[in-house]
Parts: sequence; structure tokens; C-alpha cells
Amino acid sequence: MKTFIVLPAFNEATTIAGVIAAIRSLGTPIVVDDCSSDGTARVAEDNGAVVVRHPSNRGYDGAINSGFIKAAELGAEMVFTFDADGQHGVAALRAAIHLLEHNKNLDLVVGKRPRTARFGEAVYSFYTKWRYGIEDILCGLKGYRISLFHDRGAFDTRTMIGTELTLASIGGGARWAAFDVPIAPRLDAPRFGSTLRANGKILRAMAWAIWLDIRGEWKRTQRQP
Repeated sequence: MKTFIVLPAFNEATTIAGVIAAIRSLGTPIVVDDCSSDGTARVAEDNGAVVVRHPSNRGYDGAINSGFIKAAELGAEMVFTFDADGQHGVAALRAAIHLLEHNKNLDLVVGKRPRTARFGEAVYSFYTKWRYGIEDILCGLKGYRISLFHDRGAFDTRTMIGTELTLASIGGGARWAAFDVPIAPRLDAPRFGSTLRANGKILRAMAWAIWLDIRGEWKRTQRQP
């Protein structure tokens, strides 16, 4: 299967080379440089990744959107999201790829970290566990069959921190499974900024998820037989 690994990257020059080296045997890395100022794109290109450059910062969801578009252009069959900061273990990515590749009945795989990092994450995950059975909706390591992206037409349309396509797909009947993701300490500052600001973004994403579910939008994305 043609497997692509999307890495949204903002000022990750210190970690991106090591991450690319660790994962490139598992699939084609696509680094989306979200208007970095530290040479992230150059380092990624020098280490063999496909690079998409943003002339202005579009945020986490905008970066992954661009990565999915590029993967689709290149004929992807499976696309995985993976953090460029070195927190996600390669063993977890390998397990995710194996799970999706060897289980034809699955459309989506969702990572599960040993703990959440913020109050907002715990609240959002509490909701999605109750509503869908998803214990860690904000884990950045997930895997999708490209058909889910084509069905929705986008990875994210409302800045939902990497959760819109997952919830829309599962709400529309996609078959999925969870897998464990050990987490290493970050080597730099969190991408989402301060705790207060990050919790605000997360709770806003949860509010969108609840509203769109109430409106029945997820069900409208279900593929026709």
C-alpha cells in the first residue's frame, strides 16, 4: 500500500531530521512547514521528505489539511498523522500501520496515550469516550484510509485540532480501532502555547463537535453502499 506520514511542523529544525530518519522506512514523510523561521523546510528537504511550504502560518489543522492534499495528489492509500517534535514513538507508528494495513475491515486507527496533557484534553476525551468510545481524541498519531478524506473533502473545516475527520468518519459509520502510544518528553515548547490558551482551543473544538453531532452533520458524511 502507498503509505504517507504527514508531519505538521512549526520551528522543528532541531528534531525533524531525526524523526524523518526514524520513519521513512515505514512510508513517505510529508513535512508541512507552517511558515517556520528556523529552516525546518530546508532540513526536511535535505533529509528526503516531501515538503509543503506555507507562506503564512495556518495552524495545526491547516498544516495537516495541506499534507492530506499532497498525499492524495501523490496517490496515497493510507495517511498517518505524526508529530514532528519527537514525542511519538516509531514503534507506535509501526503498530498503527500494521493494524490498518492488515485489517481490511478497518478504515481508521486512533492512538491512545497513557495520559492527557491538559485539563481541556481530559474533558474532550471524557465526552468522546462517552459518545463514541474514543479514549484519547486529541492524540496526534492516527491513521486513515484516504477514502475517508475524499468522502469528507477536507481534513478539517472548523479548526478542531485534528479531530474533525475522525469524528465525522466514525459518526458516518467508519470502522476503527485504538492502539497504544507511549509519549517521550518534548524537546521544545508545546505547539498550542500556554495552558490557558490551549485549553480554550480544545474546549472550543469540543463545542464544535457537540454542535455538529446535534445537527446530524456527521451522519451526512456516511458513504453510500
